[in-house]
Amino acid sequence: MYEKLVHRFDPEYNEVKAGGAGDFVVSPQAYFRGASQLPGAKYNVGFQIFTKPFCIDKYPHRHKVDEYLIFLGGTFPNLFDFDAHIEFTIGEIGKDEEHYVIEQPTIIRIPAGVSHCPLDFVEINKPVFFQAALMQGMFGGIYDLPSGTKEMWYNGPVMCKLHPGKKCNSCRECMEADWQDDAWKK
Repeated sequence: MYEKLVHRFDPEYNEVKAGGAGDFVVSPQAYFRGASQLPGAKYNVGFQIFTKPFCIDKYPHRHKVDEYLIFLGGTFPNLFDFDAHIEFTIGEIGKDEEHYVIEQPTIIRIPAGVSHCPLDFVEINKPVFFQAALMQGMFGGIYDLPSGTKEMWYNGPVMCKLHPGKKCNSCRECMEADWQDDAWKK
């Protein structure tokens, strides 16, 4: 009866390699892709270990829900063994932005509608465990790009739960599926 509520993690080999270099993050990675993996979920999160400098998001964006960014040491089991320099901006560039330097384990709450980024891992002397948790069923944001404002969605290189044999194209249809509804098992 409750098996629909249990999701086993599979390793994810992210196809996106910004700037052509993919050695900044340990692979494989673990992601919970929200509603596409557990229909009805209102949460998605990535689990990544960064080992080299890398700018994750150069362009500011905002979400319609809260997001939490967690920075811990990536040398297990001591999550507080942290040696990195990370720069992060909260607020709208040119209006109310504030710049933060992260040099110790930190959690940041980004309220719904608050602009944030760039997020730049400037120096990494020891691995950093990074987790971005968004309180909605699929990762998406409203990006302020040089060409204008654009809402974009991304769900990773996963297969569609609603249409077998089709790779997810971030249509968001699975976000509307309820875990009590067996229609998503097609």
